[in-house]
Amino acid sequence: MTFSSADLTALLPLIVISATAIVVMLVTAVRRSHAAAALITLAGLAVAFVRLWPAASLVPRQVPPLLVIDSYALFYIGLILAAAFVVVILSYGYFARQKEHPEELYILLLVAVLGAMVLVASAHFVSFLLGLELLSIALYALNAYLRERTLPLEAGIKYLILAAASAAFLLFGMALIYAELGTMEFSRIATLVSSGAEVSRPILLAGVALLITGFGFKLALVPFHLWTPDIYEGAPAPVTAFVATVSKGAMFALLLRYFYSTAMARRYEPIFAILVILAVASMIAGNVLALMQNNVKRILAYSSIAHMGYVLVAFLASGSMGAQAVTFYLVAYFITTLGAFGVVTVLSPSDRDADQLDDYRGLFWKRPVLGSIFTLMLLSLAGIPATAGFFAKFYIVAAGASAAIWGLIILLVLTSVVGLYYYLRVVVAVFSAPIEKPVGLNPSLQLASGAVLGVLGVLLVWLGVYPSYILGVVSTAVKSLTP
Repeated sequence: MTFSSADLTALLPLIVISATAIVVMLVTAVRRSHAAAALITLAGLAVAFVRLWPAASLVPRQVPPLLVIDSYALFYIGLILAAAFVVVILSYGYFARQKEHPEELYILLLVAVLGAMVLVASAHFVSFLLGLELLSIALYALNAYLRERTLPLEAGIKYLILAAASAAFLLFGMALIYAELGTMEFSRIATLVSSGAEVSRPILLAGVALLITGFGFKLALVPFHLWTPDIYEGAPAPVTAFVATVSKGAMFALLLRYFYSTAMARRYEPIFAILVILAVASMIAGNVLALMQNNVKRILAYSSIAHMGYVLVAFLASGSMGAQAVTFYLVAYFITTLGAFGVVTVLSPSDRDADQLDDYRGLFWKRPVLGSIFTLMLLSLAGIPATAGFFAKFYIVAAGASAAIWGLIILLVLTSVVGLYYYLRVVVAVFSAPIEKPVGLNPSLQLASGAVLGVLGVLLVWLGVYPSYILGVVSTAVKSLTP
């Protein structure tokens, strides 16, 4: 295998993130400085993002045999880097209020970002597993980073046990597929499946079912969702934002690439039926269970389960329109989720996260801008017009209609109506009369965190009112896929 300068250019975003993690580690070993660790991390993320443009001039490029750098991979890598940039800014203010040394947090974040980038560019089961483990192992420690609190430790242990179990399912599924087809390359698997080669259908379907189990855990699809509310509640707020966006977004990007390149979901009815069941169960259970919560982070956790069910509807629509709907929805979901957890982050005091409804009672009257941004994010999650969330759901409905999956579309609309209730509960608390006794929220709002939340709010409305630009970018990105 030869490795050219063009390959190096295509891989530079991943190389920059790897080098940044090493630099932060060395700087921290010499002298602890929270500001230095955060600034180096932000600089590394920014440089990696800028290096996407030189890489884009070389796509599509196979870096044999593990990675494929194409417009699809670069789009999701850019989305991951942008989300990580926001998380680092939010983390700086949050962890400055904590007793823990925060420098190692940025090393773990960079490793997790690298794992997510490898996932979205994977073209082989080996790179899939390497990216998954880089992401997962870093998340074990990130979830439990505030080790003096009980809930983060519980979250870390639960995620460790359940993620290890899901990795076992994935490995067994890969082994069955390899045993049957004799290859671990996605393109080769697609060729063998589409050519009608002699394969043992039960073994192949069993392998794919095990893969779906692993994907289901990472995406928190029902019935693999049990870790989600506990991890969302227990993990530090900026880490929860990272798990809800980067981790899930990277896995869905890989799911889309694998199943679209092999066309297994449409070729084999049992696989399609399994995915339909997961979508239906996630939309129903996510919304119904969210109705029963009073903790804001748990409400957002169950909400995320429902949203992954919505994305599965677009995924099942297949075709270029389905891929575009999935990708646009994930962009809108990243913005709204980062904004919602960003508000939770900046309001959280040093001893706990601001996750109770009472923490938000009267927020608009005490902090009008922050209350308005939080309301915008909740309305977008609910799919209210003039927000990115509304257009994203409309796009999913259009994609579903093009594929005539009317039952899923009707269920999506009905469960979205149910979701309005628990989002509006929080909105009502934001605009209600302030409680007389303070609840010990963080009294300050750093300029950087406030600016990031403001930008997210503007993006949310911009994509809801004028989505044509991002739709053009998304359309170009998903052309790399082969439905």
